[in-house]
Amino acid sequence: MASKLLLLDAQSVGVCYGRNGYGLPSERDVVRLYQRNNITRMRIYDPHQPTLEALRGTNIELMIGVPNDRLQSLIDQNAANTWVRDNIQRYPNVRFRYIAVGNNVDPNNGNSRYVPFVLRAMQNVHNAVRAAGLGNQIKVSTATYTSLLRSSFPPSIGAFRDNVRGFIEPIIRFLSQNNLPMFANIYPYYANPNSNLPFALFNATQPVVIDNGGRQYFNLFDAMLDAHYAAQARLGGGNVEIVVSESGWPSSGGPVATIGNAGTYYRNLIAHVRGTRGTPLKPGRSIETYLFEMFDENRKPGIEVERHFGIFTPNQQPKYGQLSFN
Repeated sequence: MASKLLLLDAQSVGVCYGRNGYGLPSERDVVRLYQRNNITRMRIYDPHQPTLEALRGTNIELMIGVPNDRLQSLIDQNAANTWVRDNIQRYPNVRFRYIAVGNNVDPNNGNSRYVPFVLRAMQNVHNAVRAAGLGNQIKVSTATYTSLLRSSFPPSIGAFRDNVRGFIEPIIRFLSQNNLPMFANIYPYYANPNSNLPFALFNATQPVVIDNGGRQYFNLFDAMLDAHYAAQARLGGGNVEIVVSESGWPSSGGPVATIGNAGTYYRNLIAHVRGTRGTPLKPGRSIETYLFEMFDENRKPGIEVERHFGIFTPNQQPKYGQLSFN
């Protein structure tokens, strides 16, 4: 019942707040910008003290991250207890909702060195949260992404890569046993949207994919999300709900990365996940989702497109007109 409530109350859309950009507003101004736009959920990627201070006494629910480079330290239970004490219990008037222990850790990418630490760190942080009497309020998980999947099309054949299974299966088992959600970063932009742009932007008028049992897919987001669900179910995680911890579309840096396409994606994504249609595999529910992201992070390393996901400019103006977050 608890996992069902988790999804049914997920009507508001969160927004991720990264700070790796030039000329961004102060933390207090950012929190006020959330409040003015009725954004009631935020994701941050580390326990940034000025942001936590600015959130005190607000109604904004928070997903807080444990950075990958801190995971190894938290395989010690005492260190995890200290982390929770310093970054959670120290802020009793901040509305913590989730702790994301690691982000995009993958045996096949540059984060592979963190693979041995994720599950143990999750377990220890979960233990520390429960010991603090906050187990009913704060859920602990880790943020995954679609590159962990070996197959995802059609969605019903979704499966994790062979060399990922040893990493992800114990995590799924832990989440299932403790009624915790999985976090997944879902990006249709990175799934060859040129092949069918209306499908990627929620604008298809006919089903593009018809899967087992006649399940009809009108958008790529649902297809990707259901592939994650199918992959989890193969490893005993059919009851593990997924929170979409990131999803977005860039406004520059690539052939379909335009202001127009990004605005269309964000508007249609918000309408879709706030509704109760759900996905073909998991119908009749809203989809708790965090938009990526509040501002362009133009100091980010890597490819150009990664610096253009913001939905507000540094002077706090909306890039895409007024979006309805709640």
